[in-house]
Amino acid sequence: MIRPIVLGAGPAGSVAALLLAEGGAEPILIDREPDIGDAICGGFLSWRTAKALRELGCDPAALGARRVTRLRLYAGEREAEAALPEAGYGLSRKALDSTLRHLAVERGAQLEIDRARSVASGRIEGERRTWESAAIFLAIGKHDIRGEARPRDGADLALGLRVRIPASDKLNRMIGAAIELHLFRGGYAGVVLQEDGSANICLAVRKSVLADAGGDPWELLKAIARKNAGFARRMAYAEAELPVDTIGAVPYGWIAHEADSGVYRLGDQAAVIPSLAGEGMAIALASGRAAAQSYLEGEGPSIYQRRFAQRAARPVRVAETLWHLAETSRGAAVMTVAARLIPGLAGMAMRMSRI
Repeated sequence: MIRPIVLGAGPAGSVAALLLAEGGAEPILIDREPDIGDAICGGFLSWRTAKALRELGCDPAALGARRVTRLRLYAGEREAEAALPEAGYGLSRKALDSTLRHLAVERGAQLEIDRARSVASGRIEGERRTWESAAIFLAIGKHDIRGEARPRDGADLALGLRVRIPASDKLNRMIGAAIELHLFRGGYAGVVLQEDGSANICLAVRKSVLADAGGDPWELLKAIARKNAGFARRMAYAEAELPVDTIGAVPYGWIAHEADSGVYRLGDQAAVIPSLAGEGMAIALASGRAAAQSYLEGEGPSIYQRRFAQRAARPVRVAETLWHLAETSRGAAVMTVAARLIPGLAGMAMRMSRI
């Protein structure tokens, strides 16, 4: 039997490996690091993501995740708040990824540590060795790899940044059980408390916005705070020069409609939803499940990829529309005022951006 190979042990890859193992496929799960870090994106879990995780035997509440029941919007001096359709959670990727990788190995996946240099049909060139399989599940997140790079169109692509503010009683009371979106020209910041009480702040900004701050992420954060009082109040609890994690050229809105021979694309390799929708983890889990089921049922990656692209089309399109509206001053103001004046509007937008 030729064993399937899953490249990447994040949520998408671990779920695929877990289900392939349960189906008797004896998958090999390859990750580049023996010690699990804390990825930039994915610190908020929607109610549907939480349900999907429980079905896999991973309960966010049991991992200490912070319960989130409210959405709070900020645009300049404007503010709006609405109830989430159902409770979500704030949970670090380190806690989530560690649990899912452990479950995959526990249920029969073989974990191997290697850094992949390139992927071609039926072959992964790693630093340790060459891995061969007729079925490769590509789950390497927002990063690209030689041989399977995604197109990046446009001169002013989005960048991802993340800073974590240490736990504080005052900051805890300020944010509470909310997921916050701070909207500003050229981008937005999502803020949520995580299991250790720290505030996870993730930003998606245009390359030009960072350039205007001299290319310095910390100067960018300070510039945003000067023009946005709500964001400034959160950043007041940040220690000077906290580490800022970055990832460049994120192709938000991209969807894989076709598959190369033998390669199943999962997670951000299948569909990159703007992170303000809070649905990236749901897409990761759903694609991992769908790809594993497709393989176990004898379907090729092309059938899976076309089918998943159809599922992802509406939530990605809705989230992309909201993103483009939110990154303009006028659009951000309209969104905030509308959310305050029209009960249920924010909930409707959240439901439409779910997979």
